[in-house]
Amino acid sequence: MRRVIALLGILVLVGNLSACGGGEAKADKEQLRVGYQRFGGQSLLKARGLAENATWSLFESGPAPTEAFKAGAIDIGQTGEAPPIFAAAGGITFKIIATSEPVPKGEAVLVKEDRGFTSFKDLRGKKVALNKGSNVNWLLVKLLEANDMKITDIQVQYLKPAEARPAFDNDQVDAWIIWDPYFSLAERPGVKVLADATGLANNREYLLVSPEALKNKPGLVRDYLKVYREVTDWGIADPEERVKILAPELKISEDVARRALARSAQPLAPVDASIGEELQQIADGFTDLALIPRKVDVKSLIDPAFSDVLK
Repeated sequence: MRRVIALLGILVLVGNLSACGGGEAKADKEQLRVGYQRFGGQSLLKARGLAENATWSLFESGPAPTEAFKAGAIDIGQTGEAPPIFAAAGGITFKIIATSEPVPKGEAVLVKEDRGFTSFKDLRGKKVALNKGSNVNWLLVKLLEANDMKITDIQVQYLKPAEARPAFDNDQVDAWIIWDPYFSLAERPGVKVLADATGLANNREYLLVSPEALKNKPGLVRDYLKVYREVTDWGIADPEERVKILAPELKISEDVARRALARSAQPLAPVDASIGEELQQIADGFTDLALIPRKVDVKSLIDPAFSDVLK
C-alpha cells in the first residue's frame, strides 16, 4: 500500500511539473535543462520518464556540468563535493540547493592484489590516477593527511574515468581513486579496495542551480525537486525494482548496479549552515594546498529556499 501511495504522489507531482508549477506555467511549456551523470537519483528519474518538462544532458564527471553552467547550457546539475569549489574558484556562478546523506563507501582507492599493497602508505612514489576536480580529489587530500604524506610523495595522474580504467587495467598506474558506478565496474577478481572514504570524507551529492533558473524558473525547480525526492525514496524502498530499471539506463549488468547502489544510493537532504561549513572546510583545504587559485566563500553559495521539499 505504501508503494501505491508513493506512486500516486509521484504521478500528481508529474502533473504539476508538466504544468511548470503553480503560477509558473507558460504557453510554450518551458523546459528545465538538467545536467546529470550516469548514476544516482537523477538517472533513476530519467529512466522512469517522470520529469516530463526536463531535458537531459549527460556528463562523465562532476566538473563538466559546472562548465555547462558557465556556458549557460543547463539550469540544474549534479556533482560531488569538490566540483562546486573548483567552479566557484573559477568564477562560475550558481547556488547549491540540495545535497544527499553521506556516501563514504561510494568512492575508494583500487589496487591490484598481486602488487602487495596493504595500506595507502605503500603508494609512496607510485602512480595514482584520479579525476581532477571531482569528489575523489578531496578524498586524496584526506588520505594524504591521514597517512602523514604530501601530494609530492605520490605521482598523481589526472585522468578521466574513461582514460583511467584502461590505464589501471594495463598497470600503467598503480592505484585508481574512483567513485561508483565506475568503482563497481572495476571490481573483479584480483582487484581490491585499499581504502574508501569512511572516516575521511562524506562524499555527498550536490544539486547546483543557475541564478537565472532561480529567478526565471523557480516553479520548475521546486516541482523537479519534489519528483526527484519521491523517486529517490521509492528506489531506496524497492532496491530490486530500482536495479532492474537503472541497469539498462546505466548500460551495466544488474549485479554491478546492485553492488554500486547498495553502498551509494542515499536519500536527498536539505542544505543548511552545517553543509556550508562542511564545504567551506574542503574549500579551505584546497586553498591551503594551492589546488585552487584563490580562497572562495562557499558558505555564501548555500540556498535553503527549497529545504521544505527535502525534509
